Amino acid sequence: MIKVNLDHSSLKTVELDNNKVKQIHEIIKTKSGAGNDFLGWIEWPEAFNKNEYDQMKKVANSLRSKIDILVTIGIGGSYLGIRAADEMIRGLNHSDKIKIIYSGHTMSSTYVAQLSEYLKGKKFGICVISKSGTTTEPGIAFRTLEKQLIEQSGIEKAKELIVAITDGSRGALKTLANKKGYLTFTIPNDIGGRFSVLTPVGIFPLLVAGINTDNIFKGAIKAKNNLVQNDLTNQAYKYAAARNALYNQGYKAEALVTYELQMQYINEWWKQLFGESEGKEGKGLFPTSMVFSTDLHSMGQWVQEGPRKVVFETIIKIQNPVGNLSVELDQDNYDGLNFLAGKSFHEINSVAIEGVIDAHVNAGKMPNIILEFEKMDDEQFGYLVYFFELAVAMSGYMMGINPFDQPGVEVYKQNMFKLLGKPGIK
Repeated sequence: MIKVNLDHSSLKTVELDNNKVKQIHEIIKTKSGAGNDFLGWIEWPEAFNKNEYDQMKKVANSLRSKIDILVTIGIGGSYLGIRAADEMIRGLNHSDKIKIIYSGHTMSSTYVAQLSEYLKGKKFGICVISKSGTTTEPGIAFRTLEKQLIEQSGIEKAKELIVAITDGSRGALKTLANKKGYLTFTIPNDIGGRFSVLTPVGIFPLLVAGINTDNIFKGAIKAKNNLVQNDLTNQAYKYAAARNALYNQGYKAEALVTYELQMQYINEWWKQLFGESEGKEGKGLFPTSMVFSTDLHSMGQWVQEGPRKVVFETIIKIQNPVGNLSVELDQDNYDGLNFLAGKSFHEINSVAIEGVIDAHVNAGKMPNIILEFEKMDDEQFGYLVYFFELAVAMSGYMMGINPFDQPGVEVYKQNMFKLLGKPGIK
């Protein structure tokens, strides 16, 4: 469901380290590398708790009948994957009765105040997501919105409308949920936040949104079963080896490019996955992203003629769109575009992709890796999650770092807590 095309990458096969791929494959397979206690995602698509999954389905169906809006409260891995899945699968203008709104990913007073105002008088529920329950952004957002929900619905009704995704046995959020009678589902201990979208972190909100999560797991299982080779025939490893070869040539950044607006948050999820996994010890490609053709009219000039050997592009190319329309014939032809009449938007978009690749690769001398996606739906989402998670594990180990920790994230938190006067922080 994802094929890696290196025809436009400027890379030769000999530049991809197949022997290193084979060695690291064994490290991943045997879970013997750094961070091996966070490799639960490898078996998760088949090994997840089926009883908890059935319970989540029941609770989600019940919640759907009581609300019009689900506010998910979380940050990083407890936010980006949910939004990426929802926008990719349901689209930007879906007709499902449930709207998902996001909070806890910003401390902007304006955003929180406007959200609170918007929710007044509306039927909403809350899914709060935090392993510890002490993360600042979701913590203060939950305090605010929990109070508002109780005031609008009453304390007993609120118990039916608030669900917590957290640690299975300990932590501030687990303690609070038990005390107040909120249902909880479990974040696995052996899966890090940025790898957690296929756990209850992502699956429960998506169930409330009416998305077929069985198909998401079907796609992830298909990826798990397809991506088993220990060499460059494994497409996830091929992608990892290619981006590492370009990194070793001196490239500093990778831009993930999509031509589908509803894939924008796939880009954002990917940026966290690769940035937090690889950006450490002075190493790592800087992950950035663009949405074409929108950004061709803003960033296109820089991409075409800016400094070379700084960034390369990885292009997501969708083979089969979810929907399609054709350009109409206009008798006046005021815009001079009748030559496109009868052609589908996807056909035009596909030709644009080829034209842009030709311009950027041949005239602009910018390497392009092409990721050919079969389609853009729930099954493809499950597949792409597993594909990228396996790729970043291989890529991180190829760089000689632990792809499963994030020590640098803690620095800003300590500085912020010190300035805010948190007890015990000096």
